Amino acid sequence: MQAILFSAEEVAKRAYQLYEKGIRKKVETEENIGKMVVINVETGDYEIDQTGLQAAKNLQKKSPYARLFGIRIGYNVAASFSGVMERVSNDFRYCD
Repeated sequence: MQAILFSAEEVAKRAYQLYEKGIRKKVETEENIGKMVVINVETGDYEIDQTGLQAAKNLQKKSPYARLFGIRIGYNVAASFSGVMERVSNDFRYCD
């Protein structure tokens, strides 16, 4: 199966839409805060782990050509280099 061609912006937009429409309420629990959720933007499948690496590998086993996007649960950035990662408020929503 060939990958669907999305720009980086389209991948991010689709991932945030999927996250807000249903994934978020399932995964945003105290034990998952700070973990990575990796989303297959074509199917809506997702996996969670500490760094996102194993989650991405698991999703790629199911769909080798999948477009994946990672979101750090409860934060507005996935990683920070010499900065501070701030928690998002419960009313955070991705804006189109």
